[in-house]
Amino acid sequence: MSMGTGLADEGREFEAKIEQALKDFRSSVHAWSEAEYSRPRAVKLVHLRSWRVAAGWALGCVLAAGSLTGGLYERHHQQELAKIAAAETARQQKLAAEQRASKEQDDLLAKVDSDVSRQVPSAMEPLAQLMAEDEAR
Repeated sequence: MSMGTGLADEGREFEAKIEQALKDFRSSVHAWSEAEYSRPRAVKLVHLRSWRVAAGWALGCVLAAGSLTGGLYERHHQQELAKIAAAETARQQKLAAEQRASKEQDDLLAKVDSDVSRQVPSAMEPLAQLMAEDEAR
């Protein structure tokens, strides 16, 4: 019986060691998982970095769109200024043409007036000058 009792004691001792090893393993797993839960996660850093990258891309897109819009606006503005300048030039040319026409008309009217107001027709003017010289003597 001593052999049976020795084996039983060894079996209980072995079971106690295994139970102790499992308890130690369980407590170390709990300690490890508690440490893992309490440490900062790399996912948050990736999350923050992804927002930074997205914000960078968004800012870049806004900057590109703003540059394109500004260029288009500047081109449109230059075209409008060119139209205004062309209209002003046309107005000045029209005004100059009207002034020339008015001057030509005034000159023509002055010529007609001088022709009408002559005492002697232009063909007979040399004779009229001779007569004026004779009267002066």
